[in-house]
Amino acid sequence: MTKSVRISARLHDRARKDAERGQRTISGQIEYWALVGRAALDNPDLPVNFVAESLFSLMEPRELATVFVPRSGGQLPNP
Repeated sequence: MTKSVRISARLHDRARKDAERGQRTISGQIEYWALVGRAALDNPDLPVNFVAESLFSLMEPRELATVFVPRSGGQLPNP
């Protein structure tokens, strides 16, 4: 379901430019900003860039994920 909202022309233009770079629709870009903003507000101790990158990584297909390897070379505990 979709809903219509009014936004300023300035915000729309910025969303359009960022959407092109991020290969999203304008609506998708605004939804992404809202998701990052909500997560940042829910986690004020985390840097916004960390929040954004974490959310972006969750959107990547699992088969493209890189396995985490600790710098110490040790084994990760089994959950």
